[in-house]
Amino acid sequence: MAKRCDWANSSPAMQQYHDEEWCRPEHNQQKLFELLCLETYQAGLSWQTVINKRAAFQQDFHEFKIERVARMTSADVDQLMTDSRIIRNRRKLEATVNNAQVIHEWSAQADFSRWLWQFVGDQPIRHAVTTTADIPATTDLAQHISREMKKLGFKFVGPTTVYSFLQAAGLVNDHLLSCDWAPENQ
Repeated sequence: MAKRCDWANSSPAMQQYHDEEWCRPEHNQQKLFELLCLETYQAGLSWQTVINKRAAFQQDFHEFKIERVARMTSADVDQLMTDSRIIRNRRKLEATVNNAQVIHEWSAQADFSRWLWQFVGDQPIRHAVTTTADIPATTDLAQHISREMKKLGFKFVGPTTVYSFLQAAGLVNDHLLSCDWAPENQ
């Protein structure tokens, strides 16, 4: 039987996310955008709730294609507010569109993935954690990246959200040492 991080055993969807995505280095700009968006939706909610609504978010946000999301209007957000399949928080929905616009406008000059990965020297940070309680809610790095993202115009990117995003995108690897997916056990 596979040994996973404690939080990942609550459902098959959580297990799949843990096994196939969480803490795996991601460099694809569109995928990074999706992970950032999902982390903004998690703020104040459980990750299980977000995972359960992920397919609807993907459909409503055009598979998180940055250029298409960047063109969405307030009328589109109004329409999203009627979709019970997603988390209907206007500020979070507007932040998704805003953040797509920031990345889209910025990508003419720079690549979001390269910009993000330079904060960790292009190598994931490995925390040697033995219990879920050892995993921090945020770090100095997440606080720094949060400030830099806000300067660029990103919304809903507080330090806790950014830290969860860094984990999701594999810039930080917080698999428990006992987890079969920890780098030491691969």
